[in-house]
Parts: sequence; C-alpha cells; structure tokens
Amino acid sequence: MPPAADRGSVLGQLALSELRMFVRAKAGPIFAIGLPLALLIIFGNIPFYNEHRKSLDGYTLLDVYVPILSAFVLATLSFNVVPAVLVSYREKGVLRRLRTTPVGPARVLAAQLLVNLGTAAVSVVAVLLVGRFGFGVELPRQAGGYAVGIVLAALALMSIGLFVAAVATSSQVADAVGTTLFYVMMFFAGLFLPIGAMPSLLKHISRAAPLGAAVQALTDASEGHWPHAAQLLTLVAYVVVFGAGAVRWFRWE
Repeated sequence: MPPAADRGSVLGQLALSELRMFVRAKAGPIFAIGLPLALLIIFGNIPFYNEHRKSLDGYTLLDVYVPILSAFVLATLSFNVVPAVLVSYREKGVLRRLRTTPVGPARVLAAQLLVNLGTAAVSVVAVLLVGRFGFGVELPRQAGGYAVGIVLAALALMSIGLFVAAVATSSQVADAVGTTLFYVMMFFAGLFLPIGAMPSLLKHISRAAPLGAAVQALTDASEGHWPHAAQLLTLVAYVVVFGAGAVRWFRWE
C-alpha cells in the first residue's frame, strides 16, 4: 500500500485531471455557475422581485430566491453531473480498468466529489456576493448556520447523486432520473412557487424533501437564525440512508 503522502498526491492529481475535463466539457460550469448567476441578474433587474412585501416579513422576492439559487447549484451538480459522469465511466470500462491498478476506482469517486464540492463552493459564494454587491441582498446574518446548511445539503444531495449512479443501468437512465429529480426537487425548494405560498400539504412535503429542508435552513440562517434542528436532521438522514445505499449497491463494472 502506498504511503499516505503518495495517496494524497495521487488523489490531487486525479482531482486536477477531473477538473480539467469538467471545465473542458463546459456544460458543468455553465449550468452550475453561469446559470444561477444569470437567473440572479435577471431577477435582480425586474422591479417586481425588488419590492418589499409584508407577506414576506418585509423581505423582497430576490431575498427569498438567493437561498433557492444556492440550492439550485447543489442540485445541478448532484443530479445532472455526478450520476452522468460516473455511469459514463462505468460504461466505458474506466472504473473496471482502474480496479487493477494501485490508483483504484475509489479515488476517482473521491476526485469527482472534490471537484463538484469545490465548484459548488465557488458558485454559492458568487451568488451571495453578486446578490450583495449587485442588488443589495444582505449576506447571511448567521454565517455559521448558513455554512452548516450548505455543507449538509451538499452531502445529502451528493449522496443521492451517488445512489442514482449506483443503481442506474445506463447513461440514458442516469440522465432521465437525474433530470426528473432536479425539477421535482427544485419545485419543493420553492423555485417555481415560494414555499410560503404553497398549500399545506405541499409545505409538509417540502419540509421532508432534501432541497426543501436545505432552503428552509438557508433561509433561517439568512435571516439571522440558526437552522432548526429538524431541517438539519432531515439532511443528515438523507446522507446516512442514500450514502449507505450508494456504498452497498455501487457497481464498478
């Protein structure tokens, strides 16, 4: 077994290689970084989204949408990028071939996660800064709570993405499942209809959905409150259940 330093060096090289391919493909950076910023800029330039509303406790719709766009970033990477890449590697025999080398396929998974988590961090920070300095949206008042919410949300959604990659039988299936999950999850995150405006039944479903719990945690932190324990525990539950499922059923070939 190679020394720990060598293993770290191999993982770093793999992560750089995965990052180059991720950037070269262009679709990932465009959808994970460019699209949320484009939506923020569009919303920010529409007066309707900048009106303070009593129904939102004095906040604007743009204030409400910034946490949703942070969740949008995580959903894009977790449902549309991670499963497609890993299933593609399995179909092409990349993971099978790596099983016979000292590198091992597990490091490819780790490198993929590092690249996607790093991309998510860059995109979320960009959304927050553009919102603040471009349109006057306050930065999260409870920064620690916001960071905890983002990390748990990222782990929960990446676990679901890895589970999809584990059970999907082909790239087409992974794409179809990932796309369906993305739109369903974004609905319950409030992208198309704010959570506060949802009927009672949909609100309950939203609280139980990973993106719904994430957005509510991020919203609480934005307003200066520590995220509610129920929201954080919901995200932890998704990490445990889908992370264990991904490990149990992941196929290298």
